[in-house]
Amino acid sequence: MPADPKLKLVASTPAPQGGGGAPHEPSLYARREPVCPSKIDGRFRRFKWAVMAFCLAVYWGTPWLRWDRGPWAPHQAVLIDLAHRRFYMFGIEIWPHEFYFVAGLLIMAGIGLFLVTSAVGRAWCGYACPQTVWTDLFQHVDRLIDGDRNAQLALDRAPWTARKVTKRVAKWAIFLGLSFATGGAWIFYFADAPTLQREFWTGTAPGVAYGCVAVLTFTTFWLGGFMREQVCVYMCPWPRIQSAMLDEKSLIVTYKDWRGEPRGSLKQAKRLPGAVGDCIDCKQCVAVCPTGIDIREGAQIGCITCGLCIDACDRVMGQVGRARGLIDYCTLDDAEHERRGGAAKPLIRAIFRPRTLVYLGLWGGIGLALLFMLGQRTRLDLSVARDRNPEFVQLSNGSVRNGFTVKLRNMEDRPRQVVLSLDGLPQGAIYSDEMDAAAARPALGFTVPADTTQRLRIYAVVPGGAARERHFTFRLSAQARPGEQPAQDAVKTEFSAPGDTD
Repeated sequence: MPADPKLKLVASTPAPQGGGGAPHEPSLYARREPVCPSKIDGRFRRFKWAVMAFCLAVYWGTPWLRWDRGPWAPHQAVLIDLAHRRFYMFGIEIWPHEFYFVAGLLIMAGIGLFLVTSAVGRAWCGYACPQTVWTDLFQHVDRLIDGDRNAQLALDRAPWTARKVTKRVAKWAIFLGLSFATGGAWIFYFADAPTLQREFWTGTAPGVAYGCVAVLTFTTFWLGGFMREQVCVYMCPWPRIQSAMLDEKSLIVTYKDWRGEPRGSLKQAKRLPGAVGDCIDCKQCVAVCPTGIDIREGAQIGCITCGLCIDACDRVMGQVGRARGLIDYCTLDDAEHERRGGAAKPLIRAIFRPRTLVYLGLWGGIGLALLFMLGQRTRLDLSVARDRNPEFVQLSNGSVRNGFTVKLRNMEDRPRQVVLSLDGLPQGAIYSDEMDAAAARPALGFTVPADTTQRLRIYAVVPGGAARERHFTFRLSAQARPGEQPAQDAVKTEFSAPGDTD
């Protein structure tokens, strides 16, 4: 692979011999050369426009969607409620003890990235990555204020005049506004958006909201406005992972060197028919690249597979009357097949191959398992913790009492009447710390508020003659709506009594 042209060895002048000083070590640092992509139109550029618009609309619009969950739950469609430890997504509500759903979604996201990479290379990086989306948006602002590529490069080299200062201030102000909107949208995912917006502008929002907006505004402004391709090439670990996942059968942006080399101008092609390739060395593929690489140098980590170089090359090939596809989405195997005179294979065969089908099967299987588990939830949960110190208390009448901390979790959007009972504890009875021990009985009824976990102190009592160590079950049942199956949950625990230990 050819060396990255942006990594230049800058050697300082060695110290004079005999001056007593050792020669300076060469520096590996080189200043970043600005990347100013040219404006281009084509199928991939239009697709990038569509993806960017969709991603920004989803990001900025989702917190404002409403979803009626009844009077006891928030009405924001997507909400990460840290205060009450809930995650809402439309009709789905995830509780802390159901974090396996979140873990499953994260695993699906990872496998999804593997699937996309195996099928179409670094398409995620080229179209949907947040760094790509905001960098692309900021580059359009560059062209709006400074002009196209040549005007941007000229302005960058120009001295600091009033005109340059005015353009820079205007452009950075737009960057800052977009960055502020980015940070501002993020906090709305963690609280009711209309309420938080009102509190934010009146100065009554929590301090963490202002801190998050400040941090995200600065990082978006700096990474999207100034570092740009450096994040993709040097900071992000994903390109290294993707590079290890690509093979000769992966779809990537490929320069067909067997067709384009040796490069030559149109005049050379007319003067020496058959001596030069189709590439006229116009460098339009480099000019439109958002990371500033030359795809003709082969696959490299700076290529985000956005396809803009394809648009530029196809346009030039059309203008000079040569076949399009000199730069194209294809696999290395297919490019070699074409070099030998074979016909191009359908893209569908490159996408649906055994490796991608395995990823698709894993991804779909995990998704179906999560949906099945989601459909099987009872929305009623019971947890029991037995007291360890003391393990039991012998009462004055000879009865033996064990203490338990019981949590009744009602995950529905309505209060529920529940019954807590004993199973497998002969002559046993229970009472709560809000009751008199004389009122103990085998089953107790409670009303659990909507979307709430109710914590209780429960005592199990067994007469002295029947008290011995045994396992038993706390069983929780709730009334169901008409037409629904009764909801219940059970937890097995242990009853301790004198003489159980040595």
